[in-house]
Amino acid sequence: MSSVIIQVYGAIQRLKQDLKNLHSFALELSRDFQHQCKNSLYQVLTAVQRIQLQNEAMHTFQTKAFDLEQSLQEVNERYQQEKQKRKILHNSLVELRGNIRVHCRIRPLLPFDTASGHSVSQDRHRKLSEEVAHATDDETVLVKCNRPGHTLINKTFQFDRVYSAAESQDTVFADVLPLLTSLLDGYNVCIMAYGQTGSGKTYTMLGPQSEDDVTLSIEDEPELGIIPRATEEVFRIISEKPPGSHWVEVSVVEVYNNEIFDLLAKDSCGRVFGVKRDVVTTKEGKSDVPLLTYETVENAVEFLQLVDKGLQLRAQHPTLVHAHSSRSHLVVTLTITTKAVSADSFAPLWTDEQSSPRLSKELFCTFPQQMKDDKLIFPSRASSPAQFESTEKLKHIKTKLQLVDLAGSECVGMSGVTGVALRETSFINRSLSALSDVLGAIAEQRSHIPYRNSKLTHLLQDSIGDYFFCLLCNNIELHFF
Repeated sequence: MSSVIIQVYGAIQRLKQDLKNLHSFALELSRDFQHQCKNSLYQVLTAVQRIQLQNEAMHTFQTKAFDLEQSLQEVNERYQQEKQKRKILHNSLVELRGNIRVHCRIRPLLPFDTASGHSVSQDRHRKLSEEVAHATDDETVLVKCNRPGHTLINKTFQFDRVYSAAESQDTVFADVLPLLTSLLDGYNVCIMAYGQTGSGKTYTMLGPQSEDDVTLSIEDEPELGIIPRATEEVFRIISEKPPGSHWVEVSVVEVYNNEIFDLLAKDSCGRVFGVKRDVVTTKEGKSDVPLLTYETVENAVEFLQLVDKGLQLRAQHPTLVHAHSSRSHLVVTLTITTKAVSADSFAPLWTDEQSSPRLSKELFCTFPQQMKDDKLIFPSRASSPAQFESTEKLKHIKTKLQLVDLAGSECVGMSGVTGVALRETSFINRSLSALSDVLGAIAEQRSHIPYRNSKLTHLLQDSIGDYFFCLLCNNIELHFF
C-alpha cells in the first residue's frame, strides 16, 4: 500500500514540476507575443505615418502638376498668339518689299562666249564685261552701248535687287528664303527665272549641269540652284511642325508650243513619258490641270529624283546662241497640304488696329497640345490681341510653290533657228509676252488680268496672284559686241 502511495506522490510531484515548467513557458511565450505585438504595432504606425507623408507629398505634387499644367496652357496660348503675330508681321514685311519682285542677275562672261564670232581670253572676257555692263549698286545696272558706227550711250535699269557677276548662289537664295516661310503661312509663291537663251536661267534655278547628265544632287551644296535649295528648306520647316500636319505632292510639267505636258505620267509598263494635259479654271476661280500626275514625297532627295525624271524629257534644241537651248517652260510645283483649322471655325476679336489687311487670307495653322481622332482640343482660354472660340473642325488647306525655269527669249536673227525651231521660238516669245502682260496688269491693278492668253500664265495664275519672284538672268553684254 505504501509503495502505491509513494508512486502516486512521485507522479504528483512530476506533474507539479511539468505544470511549473508549462507555466514558465506560457509566461515567456506571452512576453514574446507582447513584444512582437508592440513591434508590429510600431511598424504599422510607422507605415501609416509614411503613407500619410506620401499622401501629403502626392497632394503637393498634384497641386504643382496642376499649376504647371495651367502655366503650360497659358504659355501655349501666348505661343499661339505670338505665332499669329509673327505671321502677320512677317507677311506684312514681305508685302512691303513687294508682292511682285524682279531681281536682276548679271551672268559673267564664260569661256565659250565669243565676241564677233571669235573666242577671247579670260582677261579679255572680264574687261569686256566691265566695259559693257555692271552693277553700279544693289538696285542699278549700267549698260554701255558702244557699237561700231553708233554713239556711245550709257543706259541704267532699276530693279528690286541686282546681283553682280561675282555673287554666289547663296546670295541669290537668301532673298528667296523669306517667301518659303510665307508659303507655310498659307500663301502661294511663284519663283521663276527669266532671260534670253544662254543667260544662266537653268543654272540659277537648278544648278550646274553637264552636257550628258542632268542629275541633281544635294551634295553639290555650293552650286545648288533655287529649286533644290527651296525644297530642302521647305522640308526643314515642315520637320519643325507637328508630325502628320503637312504633306507634300510634286508635279513636273513643261509648257511646249503653248501645250502642257505632264512629265511624270507613266505608261502601262511604268515608263515615264510626257502626256498632254489641259489647264482649266475651277468654280472657285483657281487654275487646275485635270489628270495631272502628283507624286507624294517625304524629303528633298525624293523630290530631286522626280525632277530628274522630268528633265530627261524636257524639249531641247541647239541654236547659234546656245547649244542646249531649252525649248519649253519647265514648271515644278510643290503642293503642300496643311491639316489646319479653317478661318471659318474662329471668332477672332482683333484688338490690334495694326493687323494685316490680308489676314482674311491667313491660315490659322494652330496645333494645340492635344489631338485625338483627327480632332483638335483647344485650350479653354485665349487672351488679347486675338480670342478664338473653341472648335474641333479641321480643314485641309493646299498651298502651291511653283518653281519655273522659263525657256529663253530669242532674237531669230541671232539664234539662226529655222523650221520646227523657228515655230518653237514663236511660241516661246508669245508666251513670254503674255506673261509680261499679266504682270503689267497686276502691277497697275487693272480690273481684268489676262491669265488665259497663254497656257503658261493660266497654269501660274494662283501663284502669281500671291507672291511672285522673278529673277532676270542677264548676259546683256553679248548683244553689243
